[in-house]
Amino acid sequence: MSFVGLGAKVRALPSCRWSRRPSVLQQKQLATRPRIVFRGNSTSASVTEAVKEAPKKAGRGFRRTMIGTSLAIVLIGGYFYVTDTRASIHRYAVVPLIRWLLPDAEDAHHIGVSSLKTLYKYGLNPRERGSIDDDGALATEVFGYTLANPIGISGGLDKHAEIPDPLFALGPAIVEVGGTTPLPQEGNPRPRVFRLPSQHAMINRYGLNSKGADHMAAVLRKRVQDYAYAHGFGLHELAEQRVLDGEAGVPPGSLVSGKLLAVQVAKNKVTPDSDIEAIKRDYVYCVERVAKYADILVVNVSSPNTPGLRDLQAAAPLTAILKAVVASAKSVDRKTKPYVMVKVSPDEDSDEQISGICEAVWNSGVDGVIVGNTTNRRPEPLPKGAALPPKEQPVLKETGGYSGPQLFDPLVALVARYRSLLDQGPSVSAAAAVTAEPDQENVPVVETPAVEKFTPKVLFASGGITTGKQAREVLDAGASVAMMYTGIVYGGVGTVTRVKQEMRQVKKDE
Repeated sequence: MSFVGLGAKVRALPSCRWSRRPSVLQQKQLATRPRIVFRGNSTSASVTEAVKEAPKKAGRGFRRTMIGTSLAIVLIGGYFYVTDTRASIHRYAVVPLIRWLLPDAEDAHHIGVSSLKTLYKYGLNPRERGSIDDDGALATEVFGYTLANPIGISGGLDKHAEIPDPLFALGPAIVEVGGTTPLPQEGNPRPRVFRLPSQHAMINRYGLNSKGADHMAAVLRKRVQDYAYAHGFGLHELAEQRVLDGEAGVPPGSLVSGKLLAVQVAKNKVTPDSDIEAIKRDYVYCVERVAKYADILVVNVSSPNTPGLRDLQAAAPLTAILKAVVASAKSVDRKTKPYVMVKVSPDEDSDEQISGICEAVWNSGVDGVIVGNTTNRRPEPLPKGAALPPKEQPVLKETGGYSGPQLFDPLVALVARYRSLLDQGPSVSAAAAVTAEPDQENVPVVETPAVEKFTPKVLFASGGITTGKQAREVLDAGASVAMMYTGIVYGGVGTVTRVKQEMRQVKKDE
């Protein structure tokens, strides 16, 4: 063997390494590499298809994102719109729809209360947005409190104290709940509520249907307990008492700064009209149960649907009842005591009747008067000279209390008369101011004793108020608060906000 041949073999060895079987490591590496199988034009077609599919998928993803975003914006925008009392849908769509779907006005009332209660529970209730009252333009002083505005919601809308908080959210400074009676009572048989849409009026003969004072007290107490727990006072009797004693910095009834809760009390239908002592016990029973949770107690002696109730507006029986209520209110276990007001009828409008009521107010120590209530009269249709639609003419013959815009003009005059008489002070002081005329020489003149200072009585006005201009008129006539009921039924949940906006405009135009 020559060395030349050997050298050739040695030089050939490196090239032979790559022709040998791959190692295990190389097999693994090769196994992980992607395999491309060439089958005619299939590879190029797949690549082309993938390239075309990519923008389609991207486009579908973009469209889904846009649709989702748009839907979210619509839902959020719809939520803020529908839950805002300024939304016109409440007045021009919801109210007519309810009237169409629910011909029976009492059914509509029940569903309205139930809906507000449920919506409030889930934060979906209509509410006044934007801190409208923060400018202080409508602030007013009542019973030493600075109220956010002079608008209230009358009793009857929330008969069983189920929705005071949803009603406060609509913007009034005062909400009146009730009336409540000592024992539960069904009221009058149905149907007992009737609409007069052409007049934006109603006739009702509910008859003070009530679940009883004990039930209302339990509902109001639970509300205070929930507030105490939510605001860090705890869940025990001491926590409740601390809130009632004002440690939360809010009125103990409303639990809302700048607002007050009024609770209306009345007697049971079965209590004999001639038994004043029994009637007094009825009112005192209610006061002992609910007064602890009220800023204002309203003594209802003016419902036209409880036989004999309006007879209690005579001076003697009214004085006896009011004295009993005031004494009971002053004994409430709370640092601040509830104020007491009496609700009187617009039908008791003779000079003698008004004087007798004012005398009873002064002699009993009551803090104010709510003028008035529904009327047994049937006012002429508005506008003057108009005729009622044929469907509404039979409704006018129904028994019950009439409420609506027709009550407004008489209300303004009645408020002015009460304001004038109440501002004169108690007649006892006036009677003491006797001046003796000398009938002979050297007989000294008896000097008139100084009239004692007195605290003016507060007046609330209720009856036919539907606009900001009308609210302004009753306030100018001497009322401190303008209360609404039927106006809200026909105007929807945005009525209070609208009326306050109109009041601001009236004030700017002055």
